[in-house]
Amino acid sequence: MAMASKTWSWMEDVLPFVVMMIMMCLDMSVMTIVKAAMNEGMDSIVYIVYHNALGTLVLLPFLLVHIFRNVSRPSLSFHLLLRFFILGLLWICLCQVFLYVGINYSSPTMASAIGNLSPAITFLIAVIFRMEKVDIRSSSSQAKLIGTIIAISGAMVFALYQGPEILKTILSPETPNQLLLSQPSNWVYGGLILVISGICGASWNVLQTATAREYPDRLTIVFFFCLFGTISCIPLSLFLEPNLSAWVLQPGIKMIAVVWGAVYSVAIRGVAATWCLEKKGPVFVAMFSPLSIVIAVIMGVTFLGDSLYLGSAIGAAIVAAGFYTVMWGHAKENNKLPMEMEEDLNVADGPESSNQNTPLLSSWNESKC
Repeated sequence: MAMASKTWSWMEDVLPFVVMMIMMCLDMSVMTIVKAAMNEGMDSIVYIVYHNALGTLVLLPFLLVHIFRNVSRPSLSFHLLLRFFILGLLWICLCQVFLYVGINYSSPTMASAIGNLSPAITFLIAVIFRMEKVDIRSSSSQAKLIGTIIAISGAMVFALYQGPEILKTILSPETPNQLLLSQPSNWVYGGLILVISGICGASWNVLQTATAREYPDRLTIVFFFCLFGTISCIPLSLFLEPNLSAWVLQPGIKMIAVVWGAVYSVAIRGVAATWCLEKKGPVFVAMFSPLSIVIAVIMGVTFLGDSLYLGSAIGAAIVAAGFYTVMWGHAKENNKLPMEMEEDLNVADGPESSNQNTPLLSSWNESKC
């Protein structure tokens, strides 16, 4: 019994690490396959509409089961449905459109690096809307501010400075997956678009956090903003891609990208990320995010013919340093949280007093998964 107990304890410590490593690889596999599909001529808006429509259909049976099991669900109001619509508009019509257009002009490596700006940008927006408190005398607030500046500086280096090649894959001129990285204007343009996507995503994080506090039924929120986002994206898609032949998916990399992206992102990743959050918490999950840059570089060089530049390596390292600095400040602030919550509960009864003190970055980590 003692041996079995020790083995199970060891498995509980190791399994979340293994699951997170697999998730990082699968996350980058989705981006790499989507980039390959775009290199084959698939328009980004076509992928977004099909991917989210299929994801919504995947979510539907889970929502129906959830509704039948949970009879005490809070009721939906017009105000909440409008909030879900805005969430879908932000996440699908703005954030995802800019994300995949940016990937089309740059690479999954840049997308993963710029993606690590999300907690820093979210922190800035939350401060503006007074959802995060900044105490300049506090070491945790100082770490968040310094980390934000470092991360943004790294993103600028990544996007604006290319430098010499340090790793290159030689492909034949007729290879269809040859990227546009030899054109600096496309690289910079893609980076700027990805930053805009990050700002839209951070705004979505803030609104999603406020919505989750008002309506704490995550599955319902996700289903409705996916549904509304897909519906609102259809008129935009007809404007961006009026060619009907582009919407016909033949069996191949394009169909694989749509199916794998929807099924993995909605079903597999959601379950795995939720399990890791329950076992180890949001900070543990967030710590793996910068590893996506390394995985993206390996996959890009291996499967897409990416070239790794010195500026990309330096910028990615700076962004990762800023990311970990912000997360360190968040973790340090969380250590103080139980004492603050206890003091608040001594002053006022009710759950609202403690909920308002929950840092937004914790919600960012959960919503990202």
